[in-house]
Amino acid sequence: MKNKIFNSLILSSLAITFSGCSTLDTHLSIPEKAMPASFQDQESSTATSIANIDWRQYFADPHLVKLIDTAVSNNLDLQMALQRIEVSRSSVKLANGALLPKVDLNIGGSVRKFGLYTMDGAGNASTEITPGQIVPENLPDIYLGLQASWEVDIWGKLRNQRKSAISEYLASIEGTNFVISNLVADVAIYYNKLLALDNELDIIRQTIQKQQEALEVIKLQKQAGRANELAVQQFNAQLLNTRILAQKVLQQITEAENQLNFLLGRYPQPIERSKELLFKVVPKQIASGVPSQLLANRPDIRAAEFQIQASKFDLKAAKAAFFPNFNITATLGFQAFNPEFLFASPASLAYSVMGTLIAPLINRNALKARFNTAKANQLSAMYNYQKTILNGYVEVVNELSKIENLRQVHALKKQQSEVLKKSVATSNELYKTARANYLEILIAQQSALQTNLELINVIKRERIAAINIYKALGGGWT
Repeated sequence: MKNKIFNSLILSSLAITFSGCSTLDTHLSIPEKAMPASFQDQESSTATSIANIDWRQYFADPHLVKLIDTAVSNNLDLQMALQRIEVSRSSVKLANGALLPKVDLNIGGSVRKFGLYTMDGAGNASTEITPGQIVPENLPDIYLGLQASWEVDIWGKLRNQRKSAISEYLASIEGTNFVISNLVADVAIYYNKLLALDNELDIIRQTIQKQQEALEVIKLQKQAGRANELAVQQFNAQLLNTRILAQKVLQQITEAENQLNFLLGRYPQPIERSKELLFKVVPKQIASGVPSQLLANRPDIRAAEFQIQASKFDLKAAKAAFFPNFNITATLGFQAFNPEFLFASPASLAYSVMGTLIAPLINRNALKARFNTAKANQLSAMYNYQKTILNGYVEVVNELSKIENLRQVHALKKQQSEVLKKSVATSNELYKTARANYLEILIAQQSALQTNLELINVIKRERIAAINIYKALGGGWT
């Protein structure tokens, strides 16, 4: 009768446990947004994307390639990302270990004294531990042996935790690839900024030389009575302003070099570069491929995909925590009250085997909270995946549009520069024949300088856009 009641109690408890798990849904989904077949304002194409080009080929400048190689070897952010991979790899090993039995060496000793008016104490007082020797009042206990424990993964909790750890590990690798992609792009961008600043400085210095010559001419004309002191002061003020501009550019060069050295993981030092390469023509046609290629090329999108997989396995593991745990424990070793008898086999041989089934019945709020957290994490990972895809698509469209618009601005600025260059020469000729005043010369020179600097800036932005489209398409990490 007692056995029937006990069995009924066990069955009822298990029924309650399993019935509570039936409401835990692990199949989650969110509305999907279809990716466009092509990038905006472009016809659908299956052309190979420039993302498949190795960065050593995409950036043909040998100085830049050398700098990127140094950055990939020394950059501190990248080194930290590599350590995150090691952390994830250790988590995988930990999850693998949880699936296997655990065996430990146990060496211990103790002394026990039972009260005389207890069952153990009264029994020991009249029992011989060895022939002719009563059990001592203070009874030593020495043990040397092995103890093992194993959680049998019936419901897949540990297996899902291992799969989650593997997905997290793969996500950390893709995260590191994304760091490399950004690092390659950042080094290339700062390098091109340096090239632009070098060319700006050359233009400013050439302008200073011309303004110096113009100042000497106006001084001679003043001596000859053809100009006044105001003209001399105006030309001198313009020269001083241009010299100030040169100093500002020098400071910008220093800061850009230091920032580039920081990306390279080293203290400030001169950056070897070829400033004439700034004017290397950007390809007119950028092979952007099709949007679906972003899923395979961009490391951040692949990392987000692995995060979804990890969150799915975490949710399954959280559900499995509601089911009973089956644990097996065992010990095997030698046990005696006296070291002299410790290895007296088989008399001192001791062992035990026990299996336990533990099922959560009352106050399962912690398990429910863990399940709800895993559920929210999975939904968050899904939304993040869609956000990452959308962000990648927008980045590509923006950069493609920027390249096209900057190409047109470049052509117009070049025409403007040629016109103003002629206007400077024309104003000088007209001034010599008294058909133009010195203010017109000053304005022409200032406009020419400003336009030339703007032309350099447009060329720089055009090259940076070519770098950004390479990164946005998923290039730079291979």
